[in-house]
Amino acid sequence: QVRLVESGGGLVQPGGSLRLSCAASGSIFSINAMAWYRQTPGKERELVAAITSGRSTNYADSVKGRFTISRDNAKNTVYLQMNSLKPEDTAVYYCNADVMRYWYSNPDAYWGRGTQVTVSS
Repeated sequence: QVRLVESGGGLVQPGGSLRLSCAASGSIFSINAMAWYRQTPGKERELVAAITSGRSTNYADSVKGRFTISRDNAKNTVYLQMNSLKPEDTAVYYCNADVMRYWYSNPDAYWGRGTQVTVSS
């Protein structure tokens, strides 16, 4: 089994910063892409940022220049540094990873349970 656990969410004032972490554990051979998504009530889950195993990155237009995704392959962990936060960044943030459990298996997508980020004065 594979487990993703997010941490680092919370309440922050507009203009502030937060750093999210997501650690993958369990039966893991390798992890391909890792990503952060977010969701607000009544809306679909949207991609915030993604990073490949080679550390190529991709960002939603709404967070470019403010958020930075990174990963530590040795720790199977992905991070999201969020700066200049805005009230519209308020959402539940979910971690996603494409995990190969064995050398011969195809990757499967796994999700964390989410962490709440609230940007408010």
